[in-house]
Amino acid sequence: MSSEAISSADYIKHHLTNWTYGQSPTTGEWSFAHTAAEAKSMGFMAIHVDTMLWSLITGFIFLYFFARAAKFASAGVPTGVQNFIEMIIEFIDTSVRGSFTSKNDMVAPLALTVFVWIFLMNAMDLVPVDWIPSLSAWIGSTFFGMDPHHVFMKVVPSTDPNATIGMAFSIFFLVLFYSIKIKGIGGFTAELTMMPFQSKNKVVQALFIPVNFLLEFVSLIAKPISLALRLFGNMYAGEMIFILIAIMFSTGWVMGALGGFLQLGWAIFHILIITLQAFIFMTLTIVYLDMAHNDH
Repeated sequence: MSSEAISSADYIKHHLTNWTYGQSPTTGEWSFAHTAAEAKSMGFMAIHVDTMLWSLITGFIFLYFFARAAKFASAGVPTGVQNFIEMIIEFIDTSVRGSFTSKNDMVAPLALTVFVWIFLMNAMDLVPVDWIPSLSAWIGSTFFGMDPHHVFMKVVPSTDPNATIGMAFSIFFLVLFYSIKIKGIGGFTAELTMMPFQSKNKVVQALFIPVNFLLEFVSLIAKPISLALRLFGNMYAGEMIFILIAIMFSTGWVMGALGGFLQLGWAIFHILIITLQAFIFMTLTIVYLDMAHNDH
């Protein structure tokens, strides 16, 4: 979509609206939303098709290249791709060994998947903001007769809180599963109710139970929320800055030239951000699973 065709506010809103499929509250029919307001009105059961699409595409890229590298791996001098993937695996292995003190063969593959997949989803932020949305608008108007202003394509899955919350709660369910598996129902319940305040007096300890539960429950729920909102907030802010810079290209050649330098500088800096956010999500995943395996 061209930024000259609409106002700056509409341009920003268009780029931050997901391609949504859901049930219309007025007609009851399932269809794609034509406006941001219509997408919002579809409620909780609506599907963000672009988030699902690009999540699957980046996931497929991850699986394809790692599977291909494993298939053609050799014991001799490694190729460039094999060497690069071995560096990533060694980095993940070092991170897991440094943060995970128990034994679980699932943790390292999970950490690898989390890091690479989130990195690839974040890296979609480096694609110029108008390229894919403009291509989608052209396809929609040319082949399906759609108004290009009603064709939405948000290409960075990690700027959608539905994606980040989904990943965070997947990790959270694993934490709950291993907490109960390792410690048992009684041990897990005791962790939530018998700490941090303790007393040898049974009556006083009984009074501490609701206080302990409130504190520990808040701490437990804060784990997936912090995972989800940290990733979403950083990536959403980064995408917003790219969009604001893109608006500068429609304000004349002077501002356009300045926007070009700003875009290059922010893209270089953003490489650090997308890597750091993937690393933080992976590290906290390892730490939370390690805590779930430790029986106090």
